[in-house]
Amino acid sequence: MSGFYRMMSGRRFTAHEKAESGGQGHNKRTGTGTVSEGQPERQEMRGSAVIGVALRTSVLMILLCGLAYPLASTGVAQVLFPQQANGSMLRDAEGRVVGSELIGQSFADSAFFQGRVSSVDYNGAGSGSSNYAPSNPALIQRVKDSIADWQKHNPDVPVSQVPVDLITNSGSGLDPHISPQAARVQIPRISGLTGIPQDRLRALVQEQTEGRSAGVFGEPRVNVLKLNLALKEQMKVEPAKR
Repeated sequence: MSGFYRMMSGRRFTAHEKAESGGQGHNKRTGTGTVSEGQPERQEMRGSAVIGVALRTSVLMILLCGLAYPLASTGVAQVLFPQQANGSMLRDAEGRVVGSELIGQSFADSAFFQGRVSSVDYNGAGSGSSNYAPSNPALIQRVKDSIADWQKHNPDVPVSQVPVDLITNSGSGLDPHISPQAARVQIPRISGLTGIPQDRLRALVQEQTEGRSAGVFGEPRVNVLKLNLALKEQMKVEPAKR
């Protein structure tokens, strides 16, 4: 009897374990699709953890990309390229800032070299062009006005010798350069107004002529502001005509 009792007790214990495991499975998901009471708490804890990770990541990226990287790049630029990092500003002989070598400007005095036409009046706050088609009447009239202005101030140089960059504007309207030929054709006017010999002015243009970038890209060019700063120094040496 004792062996039979032990066998029956074992069967009852096994059945009891199965009943408990089945009940637990039923508590997890019933036929209506409900979840156990502990599941929402776990989901809430998991959501809080995700939000915490997102906030910490956001703060870290703000510190790295919004603070550390700009400070590091600015510091490196100020050490290695201070002139370019501060806008490539140019100063006159007295140390006063007169402009940037990257942005063209107008020169009201005819005794100085003139740059390209600007559709934005050399406003460094924005750039752009009229984008007129070659057949647009407004563009044709603007070119005619530029030619008339040239003839007025440069009577000794025929219009046929005027380089096209002196009567057209660049895409940005802020181009600080002109071609060496565009600088040379202005020499007769400037020589007559300043008294500086034409040979010396031609040498000045040659000194200020920049070659192609890396020797192959672009065309030779002259920075008008740099050229006029050099011209201003020559004016102190040569007496101006009256």
